[in-house]
Amino acid sequence: MAGAAQGGAELFFERMSVGLRDAGEMVLPVIRPDPARVARLRKAGLEPVGLRFGGPLDVLTKPRAARALRGFGTEVAVAWMSRAAFHAPRGDWMLVGRLGGYYDLKYFRNCDRLVGNTRDIVRWITAQGWPAERVAYLPNFVDDFADAVPASRADLGVPDAVPLALALGRLHRVKGFDVLIRAMVCVPHAHLVIAGEGPERGALERLVGAYGLRDRVHLVGWRTDIGSLLKTAQVFVSSSRHEPLGNMVLEAFSAGVPVVATAAEGPSELMTDGMDGVLVAIDDHAALGRAIAEVLANGAAGLGAAGRARFEAEFAAPVVVAAWRDYLARVTR
Repeated sequence: MAGAAQGGAELFFERMSVGLRDAGEMVLPVIRPDPARVARLRKAGLEPVGLRFGGPLDVLTKPRAARALRGFGTEVAVAWMSRAAFHAPRGDWMLVGRLGGYYDLKYFRNCDRLVGNTRDIVRWITAQGWPAERVAYLPNFVDDFADAVPASRADLGVPDAVPLALALGRLHRVKGFDVLIRAMVCVPHAHLVIAGEGPERGALERLVGAYGLRDRVHLVGWRTDIGSLLKTAQVFVSSSRHEPLGNMVLEAFSAGVPVVATAAEGPSELMTDGMDGVLVAIDDHAALGRAIAEVLANGAAGLGAAGRARFEAEFAAPVVVAAWRDYLARVTR
């Protein structure tokens, strides 16, 4: 896995590595060596191999990865996203490319099989010409936040008695936080916490000021206490313009928090409008605001309970790890 220090796909790589190891599999993480990630994996009993995973002129990563995989006695190697697939060596193992988005398949041309974490990604892969029998759907899992302790509202700058909406993710235009901020104009008296960092922070802060929302919209930076944040909110909002999956929706399901989401690819597949969440049109701040206001006004406990039931049946760690173990056993050469 050659991803960044932070991000949903990267954190799921860690969870899956640890989950497979805890289930009895022998696992060797081969990663770009972020110190915090190395420390977390070692704490979990894994010993990662660190490689550069550079650009096209990096001629050392592939042979070093091959040496590490041979020394480990690898039966199945999983290339986690595009850069890892580009550098993944062929060998005496089954090479599986794992996609969490609609990536350029040229990076996966050396792979024997592909895995998509949504059914729509699987559909898209086969539409590009991959044989259906060599493509599989395996979902993500997220942590179980049923018993998480609510975060301190005082630390977030939010009064105890007010309705609270929560959004999570990198501060990037694709996440649609500008639309969400405009939507809050339509939700008087409610507060919004956006937890994340990214290149759009300055623009979003200016937008908050321009709409006179500094008292009600709080950009709190990157947080790791996701369960606690969810447990202190009355609604979780995904405002993305593009969202292949939406781990954050699964995390809200886990915490039993009602979800309002734009109808991007992932949320549209994960949620049934009115049953386990509310879907609205992308880039429609007025519709988003109305949906948030309605959920906050009505409580929407049924939505949260339905999301929690979906989590337990489909996206809890034991369910997904078992599915991955079954798949890896079936494709082992």
